[in-house]
Amino acid sequence: MRLRALLDTDALGLRLLGGEDELDRTVRGVMTTDLRDPSRYLTGGELVLTGLAWRHDASDTEPFVRILASAGVAALAAGEAELGAIPDDIVEACARHRLPLFAVNESVAFATITEHVVRQVSGERAGDLAAVVDRHRRLMTSGPTGGGPDVVLDLLGSDLDLRAWVLSPAGRAVAGSSAAGPALPTAVCARLAGEHLAAARTGRRGPHRVQVDGTTYSLFPVRSSGRGPASAAAAASTAALRDVRETVLSDWLLAVEADAGDWPEERLDLLQGVTQLIAVERDRRDAARTVRRRLAQEVLELVQTGAAPAEIAARLRVAAPVLLPGLGAAPHWQVVVARVEWDGGEIEGGPVAQSLLEEILVDPLSAGPEPSDRIAVAHTGDEAIALVPLPAVSSEHDGSETGLLADSLLESVRDPLSAGLDGDGRLTLGVSASVHSAEGLRGALEEARHARRVAAARPGRVCAAGHQELASHVLLLPFVPDDVRRAFTARLLDPLRDYDRRHRAELIPTLEAFLDCDGSWTRCAARLHLHVNTLRYRVGRIEQLTGRDLSRLEDKLDFFLALRMS
Repeated sequence: MRLRALLDTDALGLRLLGGEDELDRTVRGVMTTDLRDPSRYLTGGELVLTGLAWRHDASDTEPFVRILASAGVAALAAGEAELGAIPDDIVEACARHRLPLFAVNESVAFATITEHVVRQVSGERAGDLAAVVDRHRRLMTSGPTGGGPDVVLDLLGSDLDLRAWVLSPAGRAVAGSSAAGPALPTAVCARLAGEHLAAARTGRRGPHRVQVDGTTYSLFPVRSSGRGPASAAAAASTAALRDVRETVLSDWLLAVEADAGDWPEERLDLLQGVTQLIAVERDRRDAARTVRRRLAQEVLELVQTGAAPAEIAARLRVAAPVLLPGLGAAPHWQVVVARVEWDGGEIEGGPVAQSLLEEILVDPLSAGPEPSDRIAVAHTGDEAIALVPLPAVSSEHDGSETGLLADSLLESVRDPLSAGLDGDGRLTLGVSASVHSAEGLRGALEEARHARRVAAARPGRVCAAGHQELASHVLLLPFVPDDVRRAFTARLLDPLRDYDRRHRAELIPTLEAFLDCDGSWTRCAARLHLHVNTLRYRVGRIEQLTGRDLSRLEDKLDFFLALRMS
């Protein structure tokens, strides 16, 4: 479609501010952004919609417009809702770069313009997406006639014979077409998410093609349109440029069972239009989480400021029916703390950690279009804190462990998230025990934070620890300074390692087995398949090399801690 046709559509509320001689340009797509540098997401020919949140003062305008012009976009359409009249510096910069500029009336939603452009472009090029765009408004509704991204995916299946799924960065299947058949196996979802995150971290443009178990998938990024709460906060960042690490762990992806490498340009454009529609749905879901995030923030602020238990309990009574609608009994609560940290520390990890927790904590057995409606997550700085309600435990409860377990939370998401962290980032997570009153919530928060610090002391890009691990020596190890830990372990274990290296004597494995058998000669000899006299010789050599006595409790404990810290 031509730019001129946009002005002929009164419902779009567009007013031309400059570039009248360029109105015959062809529009190949539409993109909504409030990033200062959206270049990595531009392919040329787009109508760029912006709310101007990137503009702090006039000096921001020239770099932004120059980036758009260099990328070959068709035109810029700026909303009047944020600043009222479009500033003169934007009009002048667009004129210098011969970039047509439209003003968007504040009464017109960007989604309306997106829907119109996608409908027109798709209709002209292929006609395949017409039914999808006709149902776009259903995508935006929360009533029973809606359907979210499933509506789009169903039509991809019926009109284009494409099996497709929407996946979260953690590998959760957000949606899938009914024509796609059985749900993708968890392992396949995790693999696709990991491949997508790894490709995104290297800066490769989608679609990314991946082969899993002999099947080829094409992965299209589904990026936030930049108008949701999280995006607005990020757009207000003081950073000059948006780093890919700010969004890579929160953006969805569209996985299509096909090899897009052989597709014509028209079909690729069509699928890009589909990702834009799905991005609108993602923003709608993010907006729906606002109430739950606010509830979590209010409760946690009360807890951290030492408010009276009665005041905290009152807020919990408000939160309970929102997070667990229809629940008769007051729930128990758990606290989960997550932290995302990048090398260098210049990127705020809190919003990313918040988005990740909202994905990781989704109950896989929950039904309905929005399974995350039982989770309330707040964030401050680099830390995200989740308030997780649990159904009240009955009086017949047998005392066994209930609620979330740290290891099980990360079991299925560890691989894809490690790919997204890509060697320069870490995700650490701590889980508290469940509590049943406002009085216990402050202790649960501190317990979860302490468990997260225990997880942070472990190797690996994605680590978690639970409250069960805070009742032993593990509680102390993370807080021993690194140089002290290294000196302590070297003093005790280096002589044994050197001896093993020179004589292949296996003193370290013998020491580990001896301590694990509580110093029992017969059990340790049986485990190592040794004669007791051989075991006694090895233990004697350990004592000779280290000057320690393994019959003394203090020396046993020192060796045990050194092995755990090594």
